[in-house]
Amino acid sequence: MTSRTGAFRAFEHAGWQGAARRYDDAFGSLTRQAIDPLLDAAEVRSGARALDVASGPGYVAAAAAARGARVTGVDFSLAMVRLARAQNSGVKFRKGNAESLPFPDGSFDAVVMNFGMLHLARPEHALSEALRVLRPGGRYAFTVWAKPEEALGFGIILEAVRKHGNPDVSLPPGPPFFRFSDARESETVLKIAGFQKVSVQRVPQVWRFSEPGLLFDAFLGGTVRTQALLHAQSAQALEAIRAAAAKAAEAFQTQGTVEIPMPAVLAAAAKPEK
Repeated sequence: MTSRTGAFRAFEHAGWQGAARRYDDAFGSLTRQAIDPLLDAAEVRSGARALDVASGPGYVAAAAAARGARVTGVDFSLAMVRLARAQNSGVKFRKGNAESLPFPDGSFDAVVMNFGMLHLARPEHALSEALRVLRPGGRYAFTVWAKPEEALGFGIILEAVRKHGNPDVSLPPGPPFFRFSDARESETVLKIAGFQKVSVQRVPQVWRFSEPGLLFDAFLGGTVRTQALLHAQSAQALEAIRAAAAKAAEAFQTQGTVEIPMPAVLAAAAKPEK
């Protein structure tokens, strides 16, 4: 691992150690919406040996277990692992790195990752590792956010930063956040990693809030890169960004509920039989 990728990994790790419980509150109801399509794409069913990589609070692993799968969740943040264990007592979770999975070759029938790819310093390594731990013919699937023009919560925040703050603050350099939002890019990297039968689809999701100001709060408390971007702003700029985001979110308010489109991109593939 280079010093550059090491710095990005340390940045993400420290962020998720601190954001574990806030992520659960801010993003839990949203990211759960992709779980069933993700598990379906990986063909996770009763009796399947399934691995949930970057398992976070354990939503996907718990859903896989509810289907009757023999599931293990792995996350590089010990705070996340502890949270997942506390919330899902019947499911196995352990600390581990997506880019160097602590499992033998061919250990699983299915490997899934829900919104974890965009937090990795070396995503190609994670794809290679997923391929390695799958049995021949096993299925892999991951989700990422659609581009900010579609996942409008990101669009609102990033536009507010562009207008009222400084979008070019110094953060540890990492892969482009929306790299895999491009279906062609997701398809290409999966094929290069050695997967076949690749498919990419869009999963509609809606982020619901009781009031417009909560969108900003979710990003400020429950993310890593976007949180760091916001914390790097001056106090005056941050308040202007907060106000602009709340005003933009008001456009999505109907009958007392804010409903913001936040679609996901779901990529799936299979390990060759031989």
